[in-house]
Amino acid sequence: MKLYTRRGDTGLTDLYGGRRVSKDSLRVEAYGTVDELNSLIGLVRSTGGPGSVQGPLESIQSRLFEIGADLATPKREGRGSRMVPRIGPQHIAEIEGWIDAVDGAVPAMTSFILPGGTELSARLHLARTICRRAERCCVSLGRVEEVEGSADDEHAGDEPPTGVYLNRLSDLLFAMSRYANFAAGVEDVPWHAPTAEG
Repeated sequence: MKLYTRRGDTGLTDLYGGRRVSKDSLRVEAYGTVDELNSLIGLVRSTGGPGSVQGPLESIQSRLFEIGADLATPKREGRGSRMVPRIGPQHIAEIEGWIDAVDGAVPAMTSFILPGGTELSARLHLARTICRRAERCCVSLGRVEEVEGSADDEHAGDEPPTGVYLNRLSDLLFAMSRYANFAAGVEDVPWHAPTAEG
């Protein structure tokens, strides 16, 4: 099978259920941004760092791949929609456990901080901002289409688990960025409020 198919040359792409949509549709933007985040986390992992960062990130990459497949497969479309793994409460609880563990290992914040310090910390901050963008894409998609997990389950009407997961993940990436500096003996970069002089 060739890597290229030429099916996308007209500006359309296939969702997993078979529907063809524009490449700039909100759904494609959402799963494309999740893919971008996953790629960046791969870059973060290549930087090295403590196991309390590396271990969770390996698992998170698998979850992000599943979120991408989820977003590319509208829930009520296609014969394969029931086979796609979807984020559930257990995945959100796992993220929250990692946040508590990592955040509890660093000193309390006394000011706003700026991205920076070690290279690992800076990359984690960048991943955090892309994660926030992925979350915003899912919110935008949810305004015009059903986002997976938002209906037909016991949590109908609640925020879709995909959006909640991305929200918690951005918090975890922030906590990890602080831990990366702490573990390396590097202080966070504080934000200084402007003085009266300027």
